[in-house]
This record gives sequence, structure tokens and C-alpha cells, in this order.
Amino acid sequence: MRKFNIRKVLDGLTAVSSAASASSAAQQQQAGNRETEIQETLQSEHFQLCKTVRHGFPYQPSALAFDPVQKILAIGTQTGALRLFGRPGVECYCQHDSGAAVIQLQFLINEGALVSALADDTLHLWNLRQKRPAILHSLKFNRERITFCHLPFQSKWLYVGTERGNIHIVNVESFTLSGYVIMWNKAIELSSKSHPGPIVHISDNPMDEGKLLIGFESGTVVLWDLKSKKADYRYTHDEAIHSVAWHHEGKQFICSHSDGTLTIWNVKSPTKPFQTITPHGKQLKDGKKPEPCKPILKVEYKTTRAGEPFIILSGGLSYDTVGRRPCLTVMHGKSTAVLEMDYSIVDFLTLCETPYPNDFQEPYAVVVLLEKDLVLIDLAQNGYPIFENPYPLTIHESPVTCCEYFADCPVDLIPALYSVGARQKRQGYSKKEWPISGGNWGLITQSYPEIIITGHADGSIKFWDASAITLQVLYKLKTAKVFEKSRNKDDKQNTDIVDEDPYAIQIISWCPESRMLCIAGVSAHVIIYRFSKQEVTTEVIPMLEVRLLYEINDVESPDGEQVPPLPTPGTGSNPQSIVPQSHPSTSSSSSDGLRDNVPCLKVKNSPLKQSPGYQIELVIQLVWVSGEPPQQITSLAVNSAYGLVVFGNCNGIAMVDYLQKTVLLNLGTIELYGSNDPYRREPRSPRKTRQPSGAGLSDINEGTMVPEDRCKSPTSAKMSRKLSLPTELKPDLDVKDNSFSRSRSSSVTSIDKETREAISALHFCETFTRKADTSLSPCLWVGTTLGTVLVIVLNLPPGGEQRLLQPVIVSPSGTILRLKGAILRMAFLDTTGSLIPPAHEPWREHNVPEDKDEKDKSKKRRPVSVSPSSSQEISENQYAVICSEKQAKVISLPSQNCIYKQNITETSFVLRGDIVSLSNSVCLACFCANGHIMTFSLPSLRPLLDVYYLPLTNMRIARTFCFTNNGQALYLVSPTEIQRLTYSQETCENLQEMLGELFTPVETPEAPNRGFFKGLFGGGAQSLDREELFGESASGKASRSLAQHIPGPGGIEGVKGAASGVVGELARARLALDERGQKLGELEEKTAAMLYSADSFSKHAHEMMLKYKDKKWYQF
Repeated sequence: MRKFNIRKVLDGLTAVSSAASASSAAQQQQAGNRETEIQETLQSEHFQLCKTVRHGFPYQPSALAFDPVQKILAIGTQTGALRLFGRPGVECYCQHDSGAAVIQLQFLINEGALVSALADDTLHLWNLRQKRPAILHSLKFNRERITFCHLPFQSKWLYVGTERGNIHIVNVESFTLSGYVIMWNKAIELSSKSHPGPIVHISDNPMDEGKLLIGFESGTVVLWDLKSKKADYRYTHDEAIHSVAWHHEGKQFICSHSDGTLTIWNVKSPTKPFQTITPHGKQLKDGKKPEPCKPILKVEYKTTRAGEPFIILSGGLSYDTVGRRPCLTVMHGKSTAVLEMDYSIVDFLTLCETPYPNDFQEPYAVVVLLEKDLVLIDLAQNGYPIFENPYPLTIHESPVTCCEYFADCPVDLIPALYSVGARQKRQGYSKKEWPISGGNWGLITQSYPEIIITGHADGSIKFWDASAITLQVLYKLKTAKVFEKSRNKDDKQNTDIVDEDPYAIQIISWCPESRMLCIAGVSAHVIIYRFSKQEVTTEVIPMLEVRLLYEINDVESPDGEQVPPLPTPGTGSNPQSIVPQSHPSTSSSSSDGLRDNVPCLKVKNSPLKQSPGYQIELVIQLVWVSGEPPQQITSLAVNSAYGLVVFGNCNGIAMVDYLQKTVLLNLGTIELYGSNDPYRREPRSPRKTRQPSGAGLSDINEGTMVPEDRCKSPTSAKMSRKLSLPTELKPDLDVKDNSFSRSRSSSVTSIDKETREAISALHFCETFTRKADTSLSPCLWVGTTLGTVLVIVLNLPPGGEQRLLQPVIVSPSGTILRLKGAILRMAFLDTTGSLIPPAHEPWREHNVPEDKDEKDKSKKRRPVSVSPSSSQEISENQYAVICSEKQAKVISLPSQNCIYKQNITETSFVLRGDIVSLSNSVCLACFCANGHIMTFSLPSLRPLLDVYYLPLTNMRIARTFCFTNNGQALYLVSPTEIQRLTYSQETCENLQEMLGELFTPVETPEAPNRGFFKGLFGGGAQSLDREELFGESASGKASRSLAQHIPGPGGIEGVKGAASGVVGELARARLALDERGQKLGELEEKTAAMLYSADSFSKHAHEMMLKYKDKKWYQF
């Protein structure tokens, strides 16, 4: 444990590295008269960075599979990701290194393994018997493209169909190719002159494993006899085939076609289909064929003991249903149900009671994978209701525009949010349990509550319970309902400053202790909410309009011209037409009819019913000023103890007393400095054509920027400043997947950056405001994009009734501190180095009549203690920690000496900095645009961690990255998914225990009983010794150039997940011996199996020798 002596550090701009020089007597005086020692307990060994879990809907899904025994669902994506879902709370994310799209997934049912086929023609075997699944084997096809795979239940031989129309066979234990190949030219008619197209389907006859049904895209289906290596039957149809499905008795199969028809074939009648159905075709009179429909992309044929079979299909709608949503059709007997979906269908699977294909299937549910949702339909209930989805897959219901993360919240918060959120639930779901119920939960080693808040493009805010690496939605707040919706397009253009999503959330400020919530939206609006468990009806919504104007008095311009405000695209103004604007106090309206003093959104004037939960306390809107729209809000803070909210943009700062509903402060940024302004600010010339300022939430828009200016820090892109990223990142900084593409991005050069100094950080605190202060007083610290920190003193009236009657007096203190780069975050430490939280009042029910609540009332009005060490003596000092885009400083108060300084980055900039608690201590955590995550001790700013994590490839990461207490962090990794990570060594160590297990030992259900007569007369299922057909002894080796085997990183643990069969059993027996030193007595069975294996090997070897004895080498 290292001790840092404050007396021994240098003042001013000295870096930590040079802080060992001798200190003067004056500096000793400044650091306090008595010896102040802060023991720093955090060391670099307390830190380690690792990803923990990924939540949300898999982005761009492409494949689906289900294990009916383990009850595990797998989803593959176009970016090579694999998401596995078990019971609610059991989830897992894996990634194929190549990043190629997953085209198909196949479980080795009840074996704890999964095969994935990728668009780069690789097959991978995943071991799911470990908490973090790993690849055991990979096989890369060199000469052929994979189009379809099929793994029969309880078989170790995987059929792989290719684009050339051939079928190869892979042993899933060794991941090697068999020499047995079904060539397309052998399968089709010899007289056929054309290629049948790629393989679109492979399956074995449910009653005879020796017969393989092969579907070619062109419309040809072949029943192949594996033993005799020839086609038994060929079924030809004019229309292209999309999918094929068997009836469980193996006497019929059904095909879906590109003209919207289904054909049902009797196996032994290949000449024509037994029946042709057009589910959505209009039946024409005179016996004509129905009109063609859209292709039926997939069909499933499932039988029931008690009634008619189910035919379930996707697609096939008639072409004249324009604008019709994608549908899943369920045909059962004479009834046809068409179930409309919100998004297009990627794939679907019918969940059945049995894993055996030769038994009555008894379907009970359908899993439908949509482009942006996962839906489960209950087939057993009338009307086919859907199951309520317990997974957190609705993060992207409206695009996420910002998020905040709070670990170690008050314990009563999650139950309170859950109770108000429970009333918002929809009705009409299936009454049954969620059918995907596999796996087991991990151990909960973290006991503190965690909450994630997401802000969305439609103005909604969602609160999520994120405790113990799970995620569950608690409560949803719709902020847009306070505003009038514009009825028509013409009406909309009047005052909107954005083309779409005018209610989008930009900033969230939340006080968990008092439950006060404040949001800033894209239309320059701020809404303050109180939490209440009572329903209320607000007759008149409290509202304030604020006129924030940016103005510079003309100091050096020879012509004495006034400076016009900046135009913004979409407002119909141009630089020439703007009338010079004088001070707002003298002129509040514009003479030539320019839009003035109007807000962007219209607040409803009718009574508003507010449900329990967050209820509006006050709406604040910035207004247009002489044809210039209000600039978007760049920083926001709320304080429940003072009853104040403050916000700023690139024009200035405004402070509002939300208890008295009055504006206390409305200053241009420059006016904050008073006479201490360090910048020589020149007025802007109206003759120069300049780029507009103020960026939308997607910050980056190719069209308005010169290439070298495409890279902005998110704090400054909105405020017209130029920063540089490493050059190799620049091409990637384009927001492709962001639905938030309305950018009014600025690219103002550094010459005029001083003219738009924006407010970038705000922090309420109780501290020493001036050097001479001997006592603490409430104040607001303001950070700007030019690296200035200014202090505003707050003079609050006494509590009780006086607080509502007397005004709050606000005055700049004159204190100015400087850092390099825009200020991002500020915090305060006491003499022991502990974090001093901002003052807050405890939450109380606001809507309860006052007289019943006298005790609470008096408690509420009492001044609130702010510091853990509240009995601070006069001689005790505080430390202000200030983090900017470039550096961090620790300032001793009241002396205002910089006692520690750390230059965080020279070539990049910090995107997010947070002062967080970890292991009963405090540190500064930073995420840089160059991809580095760093932590620094406090107060000494020693570097503790510096890890290259991920480059800033798009603004979504910059906008959503946040650190919180106890070593937790998160960001939006895709438009639909949250990635959580930890920088705490302790959490990394406990992670293995906390993760759920996907594989649980389950008995495989018994095979269906063949019955006496079927056994006697041979009507039951025919089994096949595939080893005899496909093994090397029978079929020889496959061509080496066809595919290449790549061992996976799954390790020795992975062998446990090998498929069943003699070889698998042997491998497991060997492992059991090596790993656990089992008793010799347990080996008898295994030895017998080995003897049998050796015997059969010698038999095959002898047969081979006889077969090839007289052949010459060139005949092999």
C-alpha cells in the first residue's frame, strides 16, 4: 500500500512523474498546515478487462436451431455471431473469428454440441458443455460452396449439400470427410440435359435411414438409396423448390415452391404430385389454375395422434396484397390461420414433443425468428396466442440514442420501478410456461443492485434491472406524450429543428436517491420528472420557455457591424437574410417576420392523466431567436436538495428553480467569465459563408465534411471544434447502421472555435468556491469545450415554506481553472480521499396530502448533509477531480492548487471519463477514441490500467459508452445489443461462476414402440449401419484438396462433447482415465467396447485386403 504525502507534491502544471522534486515551505502551507496523508489502496492488480455478457436481440440474424431434448435455442447472425438461449437468465454469446455469415445451425441433439455452417464454406463443431462454448473442429471446403446441411438424430454423419449439387458426408467426431460422395450427375436422370441447381434440401426417410431425399433448386427431388448408391425415385416439377418436409410415416413428403404452391408427393408415385395446394391463391372459376403467389420459403409438416396434421409455412402471399406485412400461415385440417408479423421472417421452427422423426410429432409451439424480433406461437391454444418473451430483446424497439449505467443503487429502487412497470404489461399472452427452458443459472456472487437507463429516438426511456449479469425491463416512460403530435407534414416544418424523431433523448440526468429524473431532448427541450406511486391528472402542464442567445459585443470590427446568428439547414434562412440581433432584453421579437420566441415543440394544453411512475414536474424549452433555431443541449444536471436544474449548449447556460418554476440564470458562455475572459474573441464576419453548427445525435454525416474533418469528439462535434483521430480510423467513422441519420454536423475550423464555446460538463456540489473561503457553500461547477472550469455560487433560502417564497440567488464566483480539451467530468473527494456525492433529498411520496405527512415535510425541508465526513473542520480541505478530453487534474481546495496532473492522451481524445468507486476506493476510468480503456488512482492519478479494447468505429459506441461503480461498464455494440464488460479483477475471477450452464444431463426419451405387427411384418423404421457405408474401410478416403481440417481451440475439455458412438465412448473413457483416475473396475464395459471395435476393424481390414489384392496401383 503506497502512501501519498500531499506536502511533497508540486503545484501547477508539473506531471506526476516529476512530482518527486523538493517542495518549498510555501507549498507546504498551501497543502494545509497539518500533515495530510491519503492512503491509496488501489493497485494495478485490482484491474483486469474482460467482456462479461451481451444482451439484446442478435443483430442481423440469419439462422435458427433448437435442441428438443436440452431445450436450447441457437441463433446465428450475418456477422458470424452465435447466441444461445436457455431458460430466462441463461444466455450465451460466441463469435466465429472469420465474421462470415452463419447460413445454417444443427444441434447434435442432447450431446451438448452444435455444428455451424458459414458463408465462407466452413463447418465448425462447438462444444456447449463448457460455460463459454468453444470450437472443437473446423472444416474448410476449398472447391465447393456449402448450401445445406442435415444431421440425422443420433447419427455422427453429417450430410453436406453444395452449390454444384453434390453431397459430401462429414464424420462429426473427427471432422473428416468420408470417401462416400453423391454426385449430382448420378442422382438425376441420365437423359437430363441441364444441371439441377444447388442442393436446397437433404433428409432421410423417417422410416428408412438408408433412403435419402435430396431436393435440387430447379424442382427435381431424388430419393437416393445409400446402400445401392443409386436413385430409387425421381420427382420432377416445373417450379423451383425452396424447402421439403416429410410426413412422419415416411410415405409422403411436401415441397414448397417459388410460385406460392405446395406439392404433396406419395413416395412411390413419382410421376405427379398427389396434391397441389396454393394456400393464398385466389381460386378461379372454370377450373383454371390459381394465380401465382410469392414464393413459399419454408414448409413444415407435423402430425398429431389425435387429429389432423399441421402444415406451417412462411411466405406464399398473393402478389396483389401490397403493403401486407410478412405472414406465417398455420394450416390445420380445414382451418387456415394467417399470423401477421412486424418484421420479415428469417426462419421458423416447429417445436415438437419428440426428437424422433418417425413418431407422431405432436407440435406445441412455433419459434419465428424475425429480422428484429423473436416470436413464439402457442399451437395448443385457440387463436394461436404468442408467449410473453422473457428475454431482454426489446432494447431496440426504438433506436437507442443514449444510455446511463448505475451500479450500487439504493435497494428499494428496483422493487419500486418494477411495481409501476408491472401495470404497463400487455394482456392476451399464452398461459403456458416459456418452452425454451434448458440450462442452469450461475451462482450470484454480486449482491448490489444495478440499473441501466436507455433513451430512445421516439422519446421513450426504459429502466432495466441489470443486477448480476442479467437484464430485465422494469419500466418504460414515454416523454413524447406531453407534446402535441403534428397532424400533417406542412404543420411539422414550422418549428422543428430535426426532420425526424423530434422527441429523441440526448442526455439523461438521474438522482437514484431522490428518484428525480431529468432528460434533454433533440428539440432543445428539458423535462423534469418526479417519481410517484399515485396516479394524478395534471390540469395544466407547468412550462417555461428560455431564450438562450449567443452574442459577442463588437470589440475589434472596424465597420461596427453586428454579428448575425448562425443559420441551420432546414430552417429556410441564409446568411444574408439574417437581421443583426441586439441583446435579448431590448428586443424579443423580430421586425421582418423571422421566427422568434417560439419553441420547437408544442406542449399539450389539455389535462394530462399521469400513471404511477415518473410524472412531469416541469417542461423547459429553448426558443427560436430571430430566425435562428435553438441549439441542441450539450450538458444537463439536476439536484434534488437544491431544487435546481441546469443545462447548457453552445450559446450559453440556463439554470431553473423547478420548485418555484422560475429561470434563475440565463447567460451566454462569455458572460460567465465576466472581466476574466482569457480569450480574445473576434466577432464573426457575416460575409464569410460558414458551415452550420450543432450536430444531431448521429454526429457524423459524410456530406457536410471535408475528409480530414470527419472525426470529431462527440462532445465537440456538436460544438464546432476540430480534433484528430489516428488516421487509420477515419474511413470507418461512418454511421451505416444508425437510423438516427439527420446530422447537422459542423466542420468549423479551429480559427473560429473560440466563438462557439459550449457548456460540456455541470456538477452541483458543496465546496469552497474561492481561495479565501473557510466554509463550504452550495455551488455549481461549469466545464466548457475550451477546457475552462467556472464556479457559480448558489445562495439558497432556508428550508420549509421559505424555500418556495424567497428567490435563490446565483452569482459567478470569479474562480477559473484551465485544462486542455473539453471538460468531460468533475467530482469531489474529502480529506480521506472518499467521493463526496452531490447533495440530495431522500425520496418521499409527493402526491400524498401535506397534513398527513408533517414529519416527512419537516425532514424534507431540513438542509441535507452532503459529505460522508460532514463534520468537516475549517482546516480540512477537499480535492476537485476534473477530467477533460486530454488530461486530468486534481485541485486542492480552497487553495486551488493543482496538486496532481496526468496527460491522458496526446494523439487521441477521451470519449468518456467517469469517477467511480471500486473495492472501497475511488478511481478515474477513461475510454479513448483510439480504443484504449484506462484507469487512474485518485487523488494521485497514477496509471493503473491501460488496455487496447476496441477502436471507435462508429458514433454509436461513443454515444453510449459508460463506466459505473464496482468495475462495470457497457456500450451499444450494435443497434440492438448492449455489451457489458468489467475492469475489475475480482469480477473477472468470479465470472465463470456467475455464467449460466447451457448443457444439463438429460435422459434421451425412449424411441417409439414399433408394435407387434409392424415388428412381425417389417413395417417399422429401418435402421442403417452408417459406419459400414461411410467409414474409411468401406468408402475410402476423401480427396485431400476438397476440404481442410482445422483443429479448434476447444481444448481437451471439448472431447467430452464428442458425438455418441463407439469412438466417442472410447474417447470419453480415455479422458475419464486421464483426468479423474477412475477405478479399474469401471473399465470392463469400455474394454468390451474396444475389443468389439478392434474386431470389426480387423474384419474390415481383411475385406479391404481381399478387395484390392489383385488391383494395380493405377486402378485404385
